[in-house]
Amino acid sequence: MTPLANSTAWLAGYIPDLPTPFDETGAIDLAAFARLCERQIQAGVPAIVAGETTGEASTLTVDEHDALVRAAVQIARGRARIIAGAGSNSTSHAIEMTRRAELAGADAVLSVVPYYNKPMQAGIGLHFRAIADSTALPIILHDIPARTIRELSDDTLAKLAQSRQFIGLRDGTGDLARPMRLRSMVPPGFRLLSGDDATALAFFANGGDGCVSVTSNIAPELCQVIFSSCRQGRLQSARYLQSRLARLTALLAAESPAALKYALCLLGLMRPDTRLPIVELAHAVKAEVAGALAAIGEEELAGEGGEDRQPAAAIW
Repeated sequence: MTPLANSTAWLAGYIPDLPTPFDETGAIDLAAFARLCERQIQAGVPAIVAGETTGEASTLTVDEHDALVRAAVQIARGRARIIAGAGSNSTSHAIEMTRRAELAGADAVLSVVPYYNKPMQAGIGLHFRAIADSTALPIILHDIPARTIRELSDDTLAKLAQSRQFIGLRDGTGDLARPMRLRSMVPPGFRLLSGDDATALAFFANGGDGCVSVTSNIAPELCQVIFSSCRQGRLQSARYLQSRLARLTALLAAESPAALKYALCLLGLMRPDTRLPIVELAHAVKAEVAGALAAIGEEELAGEGGEDRQPAAAIW
């Protein structure tokens, strides 16, 4: 495996932000998690995100988070990089989570802008530098103002990117001009990743390198084809394929991660259980998710672990 410090070529394309499956007792279902990981690896993803936004990280204990990252590392066995969610609005806790991710064998961490506290840009910069000083792992920054209130400004990002330890950005701002604006401000190897499936194709077209994706959990092969089509200049094909996923993508974004978990349940891959304050979907939304899956087509959604899967249309 190429040392991460020397190359960021792996950080591109669709990278799934995996949900955390729970069993009937509410404990982490590591067998289901292994199925999710293996399905993505078989689809050729370059990396997997474990224990972050879609993984309901805020409801996991530190020991559960460790177990999740360790499981991902053991399942991947070097076939895909493991990116551990390690963010917090407490700098000391973010440092602890980062160190634990490193001990668990993660290849990189994804660290979010501190939420709720509403720090100044100077505080955001010092927060991330303190995390970097605590670890040898590469750090991917996560900017999602809808959740954090404060944004990671272009200037703060550009300053952080001068350190080779900061290797990329997960951009959840929805600002499609941002890749073009940032490209001249960051080093050539710094990776710009969309955090929004709905606008990912436009993000790629404007110079983005990939997408940390929720939709890839459902249709990993289709997402990989969308990215490769875009890179090969076959934009019409990429647009058509993305349009097939648009209805499902909107549903996943509106009720995350409950809608994703329910969709994966319909595919026979895991239970739909979430942890409070997330609750199960309303009956009408379940029907919408089932219909969106059926519209995409079974052949596009085939994957490991779906022996007992029923056609989504048949459930409703």
